Amino acid sequence: MNNKIIKVLNIFESNGYEAYIVGGFVRDNILGRVTYDVDICTNALPMSTKSLFAIKMTNNYGSVKFSDGKFNFDIATYRKEYNYSNNKPSKIEYINNLLEDLKRRDFTINTLLMNKNGDVIDLLGSIKDIQNKKIRCISNPDIKFKEDPTRILRALRFKIILDFSLERNTLKSIKKNKELLRTIPKEIIKKELDKILTSKYAIKGLKYLNILGVLKILNISYTNLIDCQDLCGMYAQLSLPSNYPFSKKEISNIKIIKKIVSHGKIDEVILFNYGLYLSQVAGIILKENIVNIIKKYNELPIYDIKDIKITSKEIMKILNIKPSKLLKIVYNDLVSAILNGEILNEKNIIIDYLLNRKDLYNG
Repeated sequence: MNNKIIKVLNIFESNGYEAYIVGGFVRDNILGRVTYDVDICTNALPMSTKSLFAIKMTNNYGSVKFSDGKFNFDIATYRKEYNYSNNKPSKIEYINNLLEDLKRRDFTINTLLMNKNGDVIDLLGSIKDIQNKKIRCISNPDIKFKEDPTRILRALRFKIILDFSLERNTLKSIKKNKELLRTIPKEIIKKELDKILTSKYAIKGLKYLNILGVLKILNISYTNLIDCQDLCGMYAQLSLPSNYPFSKKEISNIKIIKKIVSHGKIDEVILFNYGLYLSQVAGIILKENIVNIIKKYNELPIYDIKDIKITSKEIMKILNIKPSKLLKIVYNDLVSAILNGEILNEKNIIIDYLLNRKDLYNG
């Protein structure tokens, strides 16, 4: 175990508290997966944790979060949760009982503990489920999913990214309660779907969600899917609700990828206009040879309008025009002519080209 994590656990124990790594970090450690998110459960109250680590803020449930540059720590006090509303408990109670804290969690695979010596502690049969590659709800899955329907999505996400199966009662309950997915905020749906789409088993996972009827409930559909190993590239192949909570950058990238795919090929103009990376993503979807795309990009005669060996002032003088939309049309024509090999990017050749098309531009 990393010394930075041991140091955090030692701080708790040296001050008389219990503290264990819990959940995903321990699970992924057993599965040989690398993660830098470290959840810690403790009987120290949030105010004590804040004092120990000089942290000012906690969230609504008393969780203390901080990063040391490598690991992201999320420290929570043992607790019970009551009266779920809008996918969240409306009341929590801090307790001094580790087992009770574990029982409030979602799935057995997320209840493994690890102490500062690296010893794994299994109080709820987690290791057996990991060995059998099973996602199993703790206690009654109907209750768990009705308390918080986001657990349905989490169960499906774990099943897909870990390539596990759903335990019989858990699967039965998901089928029974899947309509509850309609109550989940789209921000949470996107967060879970992001992880699915960037996983090794994205295509297999989406097919499973489709068969299960989950995509229909989420108003998501697709025709064909190619794993392009890019989140925006995957979303570009899906039909989604219009109000899906994408960032501005994601909206732009998805729009560009769709436009390139609609164009049907990766040519010099596409590479010039949209760059190598997004062209590669679209190229994978179009089943083009990526090596050829890179070669074509490296051989572009220009990469920017500024690379054209004539200035805007010279163009305006030659054509006797003023700065206007016409100048943009001329530049687009020059870019196309140079990229398509109609003319070389040499000043005298460009001048002759412009003079021969002067009437066309001014017409």
